[in-house]
Amino acid sequence: MRKTIGALTTAALVAAMPHLLFAQGAPAAPAAPAAAAAPATPAVPSWADTLTAWGLTANGYVAASYYASNGYPFDVHQFDVDHDTFQLDEAGFQLAYQPKQGFGALVDLIAGEDARILHIAEDGHDNSFDARQAYLQYADGALTVIAGKFVTLAGAEVINPTGNTNFSRSLLFTESEPLDHTGVRATYAVTSTLSLIAGVNNGWNDTSISYGSKTGEAGVSWTPDKYFSLSSAAYFGKTEYLPGTSTLVDADRTLIDVVATVNATSSLTFIVNFDWDQQAQPDGAGLTTFVPTATWDGVAFYTNYQFNPQWRVSARVEYLDDRDGFLTGTLDGEHLWEGTLTFGYDPTAHFELRLEGRYDSAQTKLFYRTDPADATYLNPPEFADSLSEIALQGVYKF
Repeated sequence: MRKTIGALTTAALVAAMPHLLFAQGAPAAPAAPAAAAAPATPAVPSWADTLTAWGLTANGYVAASYYASNGYPFDVHQFDVDHDTFQLDEAGFQLAYQPKQGFGALVDLIAGEDARILHIAEDGHDNSFDARQAYLQYADGALTVIAGKFVTLAGAEVINPTGNTNFSRSLLFTESEPLDHTGVRATYAVTSTLSLIAGVNNGWNDTSISYGSKTGEAGVSWTPDKYFSLSSAAYFGKTEYLPGTSTLVDADRTLIDVVATVNATSSLTFIVNFDWDQQAQPDGAGLTTFVPTATWDGVAFYTNYQFNPQWRVSARVEYLDDRDGFLTGTLDGEHLWEGTLTFGYDPTAHFELRLEGRYDSAQTKLFYRTDPADATYLNPPEFADSLSEIALQGVYKF
């Protein structure tokens, strides 16, 4: 019996010996050599990363629309001036190098119907491409100076459709405010919430002028907190032509513009824009009104509400008092009202679809009901005191 137990014990020890040796650190059998690791393929940087590494910023957009109306607005609308048409509103691209210290530059190019109308306002030539902005920049601490062509300080709305909440532009944007300037502008940040602006330029939308007088600009921007902001701009100086026409006036023109914004909540915003304008009229200007100095003013109210990340609604109501008939060519003056309602839908972060309805009303029959281009002596154009418009616009940003 003992021999049997001893034999079994010895056999078990012999069987367990390799495991014991391995546990005590005995060398194991050599493993098969591993395959050499393939060299890693370097990642190709994106164009955005490349631009960032160079200190450049780039962005762009495309905006296209279809709108229909029961008449022709012409002078009282800025870009939506045609009738029942598909339209490339704007395609824009901006490239900028704007360091916080030293020299930089910005180039801002646009194409489309808005660019054509802007170009006509600048030099009278019909061209579907325009350099909306192109300027040199120098920054030194709180001071920034730009020289070249740049957009105006005035107004709650801008030329770039991605910066607006409505498809159409306001009456103030069309009748009371310049679009761009060519000259020099300095901005000084007094504090993190207050900035002062001053400059001198060629006038309203003039890229070049043939007379010596210039237009001065002054502005202030105050944003004390995230709930409120206030900006004001003033333009004063000679204008060579009646804006939007080839009528030579060479007269003093003044604008006082104020924009106040209240962010009531993260979803609800209110904006008020007020403009006061004055235009001197020298003898021989050939204008329809005979007061020596014409004055007009207007106010626009905006309400924007964001239901959720995809849906929003924007409403605009405004009034323009052309008391001397300077803008509309009416001897007894003119009063204009306008109401706009726009719904926005963003299926993605880069695309928005806008549906807008607009109604304009005038004191007299100011709007063309039929196309004046088709009018003849025997078939004069028809007029109305109101205008209705509906539009669908798509805006893509990149």
